[in-house]
Amino acid sequence: MYKSFVFPGQGSQFSGMGKDLYERSQQAARLMESAAGILGFDILPIMFEGTEEALRSTRVTQPAIYIHSVAQALCGELERPDMAAGHSLGEFSALAAAGVFCFEEGLRLVQARAEEMQKCCEKTPGTMAAVIGLAAETVERICAETEGVVVPANYNCPGQIVISGEKAAVERAIPAMKAAGARRALPLNVGGAFHSPLMESAREALAVAIDAIPFHAPAFPVYQNVSAKAERDPERIKANLLLQLTSPVRWTACVEAMAADGAVDFVEVGPGEVLGGLIRRIINKS
Repeated sequence: MYKSFVFPGQGSQFSGMGKDLYERSQQAARLMESAAGILGFDILPIMFEGTEEALRSTRVTQPAIYIHSVAQALCGELERPDMAAGHSLGEFSALAAAGVFCFEEGLRLVQARAEEMQKCCEKTPGTMAAVIGLAAETVERICAETEGVVVPANYNCPGQIVISGEKAAVERAIPAMKAAGARRALPLNVGGAFHSPLMESAREALAVAIDAIPFHAPAFPVYQNVSAKAERDPERIKANLLLQLTSPVRWTACVEAMAADGAVDFVEVGPGEVLGGLIRRIINKS
């Protein structure tokens, strides 16, 4: 019986996130307070009391979720897991928890990632949409047949896939998904086309940030989004983090791989409870 930590990605933020942990753990408070010196602004008031709009900004959201998640993993009195995985941004939290890099180094990477992704969003406006009730093969086919850039971005669980790309292309794909039998196909309130070719220009800057930080072998296996495999080699981990920017999050395959390797207890670490629901659907195939 193995325990797995799973770390959420963008979209799990909420006003008040991390505040309870900050107030009950001096160790967590010190860790969280150190973030301001790295980010160049005090993010904690935004996390604890900020509006939904303030928290939605990519440059705030990604560091905030990382800070909350890693502080809980390292200072939240949780037993060490046997394995871990993170959804998109959550992969950085998983790697920090596994000791691949320290909290501060990971936060620098997350900040660089957020800033470069924000630049991509401003350069080429894009969006994402959730497709419910279609097989992956059907979603992939419709994306391939749609004019413009639109691709599967998140394989969240059976029957739930998020597509991403140019705004016009996503808008063209939505009615096609409905015509193919999707129960729902609806645009998401996001700032850009994450995990799509529109994020390509962010890779070079993130590569520079990654190369500036020493990576270590993880203390426990971390299943990465791109490969859906337990990765231990630091160079392979680096390469996958860069590929993740423009590649789909294979969350269903990650969870299936962890379950096949003995994980039965999945502990969601960080804000929100979205991953727990997805995991139940993956494991139960419903």
